[in-house]
Amino acid sequence: MGRSQVHKPASHARPLRESTAKTQGPGRRQRRALETRMRLFRCALQLFSERGFSNVTIEQITDAADVGKGTFFNYFESKDHVLGMLAEIQLSKVKDAVLLAGKGKEPIRPVLRRLVLSLAEEPGRSPALARAVASSFLTNEGVRVLIARFMLEACKLIAEVVAAGQKRGEIDPQLKKERVALQLQRTFMGTILFWSLHGEPALTACVEDSFQHFWRAIAVTALKQEP
Repeated sequence: MGRSQVHKPASHARPLRESTAKTQGPGRRQRRALETRMRLFRCALQLFSERGFSNVTIEQITDAADVGKGTFFNYFESKDHVLGMLAEIQLSKVKDAVLLAGKGKEPIRPVLRRLVLSLAEEPGRSPALARAVASSFLTNEGVRVLIARFMLEACKLIAEVVAAGQKRGEIDPQLKKERVALQLQRTFMGTILFWSLHGEPALTACVEDSFQHFWRAIAVTALKQEP
């Protein structure tokens, strides 16, 4: 009977480990998948900045990422959709700004300021990358349609932040929130385009300057000057 008691716990230990492995397995696989997708994305952006979007092949991207060519299509439908991931990243930042504005714990001005500065992080990695991305918009219909869809969604979300600022008396209530959101996008995109031509001063400084002028144009009189 003592022998039976010795083996009984051991018989239960194995299923417990297997159950734990099954529970944790998908999490590890998901992390690896996300890491692979991000590696493909980063390598693709690097190649786009070096050679131009149209001159980069999927095979070159997978070689740089050290994965098989077929692996690419597990994460992206086409090369165009790599830039779609860039749009996803940017859109997630806009959604974060909407959440912050909704909480009402801080003024809208710093929320919008942090948003535009965070949006500059990806294209600001190099002027060449910014030019490559801009070029892909102009020369590739698939990329243009994809990015236009994300831009439209982002504009609607930014308009929510603007509306929150108007309700709190920070942004001129006579302005149409959709027009203000669109103007912010135009200001941001134009700033990146001009910066990409020379790369000086730093993109963050250019974006900061553009935002200050933008804010003065939309803020109520008492809030036009930065405290």
